[in-house]
Amino acid sequence: MMPLWGIDLGGTKIEAVIIEDKESMNVLKRMRLPTEKEKGYLHILRQISKLIETMAAEVGFRPEKIGIAHPGTLDPSTQTIKNSNTTVMNGKPMKRDLENFLGIQINMANDANCFAVAEALVGSVPENLEYADVVFGIIMGTGVGGGLVVNGRVIGGRQGIAGEWGHNFLDDSGGDCYCGKVGCTERIISGPNLERHYKELTGKDLKLKEIVERHEAGTDSAATETMERLIKMFGKGVASIINMIDPDAIVIGGGVGNIDLLYTEGVEEVKKHVFNNRLDTLFLKPSLGDSAGVFGAALL
Repeated sequence: MMPLWGIDLGGTKIEAVIIEDKESMNVLKRMRLPTEKEKGYLHILRQISKLIETMAAEVGFRPEKIGIAHPGTLDPSTQTIKNSNTTVMNGKPMKRDLENFLGIQINMANDANCFAVAEALVGSVPENLEYADVVFGIIMGTGVGGGLVVNGRVIGGRQGIAGEWGHNFLDDSGGDCYCGKVGCTERIISGPNLERHYKELTGKDLKLKEIVERHEAGTDSAATETMERLIKMFGKGVASIINMIDPDAIVIGGGVGNIDLLYTEGVEEVKKHVFNNRLDTLFLKPSLGDSAGVFGAALL
């Protein structure tokens, strides 16, 4: 069995890993390079190539195929990247270009999908469930995204947007979103937008961590209002996911996902909106940390 190669292509860094096999998940080699996206699209391709060739020289073999986690989506129809916040990639046939550049088969998936498949196959899900047919991975951080895994495989969808619950309508109070719509989930429960809501109430700039601490201390009514709004909107948004796909487990990643209230009060709020007389869905914290993206890429 050939080792698995994975790359997590981020806005600031490119991380690569070589894993001995899926069963052991034993890491043979791990390395990072800066993305340097300001130098353009071709430079990103060269950085990926440099990373692969450097690792291949050190381990003594080249990959036959590579999985890549990336921001945005590879459009199934046009085979170009869309919706990426690394904007130099948008509109580019990145999979084809990399295959031509490297002479290697490339499998690509959105970074939230890679997070989801890693946690579903080797992370928190198998640690808590003997078997799971359907797993939904939530990313709640600077933005809000998600990934859907069914029977161990990422579901991308006809348009490559499966799991993109961050741009479902949630509430008018979210205002205009960069995607052109109004009231998107991302505009309400992402980290920056929770901070924005607190500032609208108080005129003060505070980081989310401090807002959470003030709420827990009971010293700041605006902080409490911000957290209560998060819980209420989280409940509505996540219930819509459960009503549609009824996953065995939901894994919550990202900075906002570290807020413990989501697993207690948040789950209680979800119960109010689920089309069932009980809630059996498991809500899990991720167990792979920053490794989830690059492990998920290798598992592609």
